[in-house]
Amino acid sequence: MNLHDERARAAAWFRELRDRIVAAFEALEDSQQTGPFADQTPGRFEVSETRRRSDDGSDAGGGLMSVMRGGRVFEKVGVNVSTVHGTLAPRAQAAMAARRDLPGLAEDPRFWASGISLVAHMQNPHTPAVHMNTRMFWTPQGWWFGGGADLNPCIEYADDTAAFHAALKAGCDPHDPDYYERFKAWADEYFYIPHRNRARGVGGIFYDDLCTGDWEADFAFTRSVGSAFLPAFLPVTETRRDTPWTEADKDAQLVHRGLYAEYNLVYDRGTKFGLETGHDANAVLMSLPPLAKWV
Repeated sequence: MNLHDERARAAAWFRELRDRIVAAFEALEDSQQTGPFADQTPGRFEVSETRRRSDDGSDAGGGLMSVMRGGRVFEKVGVNVSTVHGTLAPRAQAAMAARRDLPGLAEDPRFWASGISLVAHMQNPHTPAVHMNTRMFWTPQGWWFGGGADLNPCIEYADDTAAFHAALKAGCDPHDPDYYERFKAWADEYFYIPHRNRARGVGGIFYDDLCTGDWEADFAFTRSVGSAFLPAFLPVTETRRDTPWTEADKDAQLVHRGLYAEYNLVYDRGTKFGLETGHDANAVLMSLPPLAKWV
């Protein structure tokens, strides 16, 4: 199961989505004309290449890490794309085999993976943090897609939650009427912090190991999830970015960021996979907030 052309198409799509989101976020920075950060220069992404090295030191792919810090709207936001390849270490093989039936993986542990990952931490504590990613994974034994998006407010607004979920549902429904409820439930389970007995936010959708046998259909759904992100997130941001806040609001934001950091360092699959397969650590840990607080 080679899928050479399909892999190239998926990687190109993730890069195209990255470019679209970066442009939209910089435009949002330009449009912010009020508030305590309006007098500073609009934020811009700093872009750097990332590389993955295999165990023998050979090149194993890489990508682009794009990070904006200290903007008018975004305190820190990262949008990363990567396309990497190599062989899965035994620990990664075991994790894959635990979720999928992959006979022969130990004998031929080659892999290829491409995707986009985004995390945004906002200046205004009334504006929710957000996460989104979509990806394709391939081994000689099979291929699958994964991804999703979830909203992480420290101060919750029911209207924001409803609007975010409605946009994601609109992205899911044309592909399968069961996808939204199924992947919403999966997000509620996945983005849960067991040691705190609470969710890390107000949910969204999450899916992994998606392989219906129809590559075109699964790729189309993954594109739809990625395309739904800006319509889901931008209106919420535009609604809340000028809301006045207090020091107590900012304190609540920093405490909530501590929860976010705990989740990503302890439970997140993408963090574990990136570090275990030798990808650039700065890119893998891009999701961590610039400031956080524990009480």
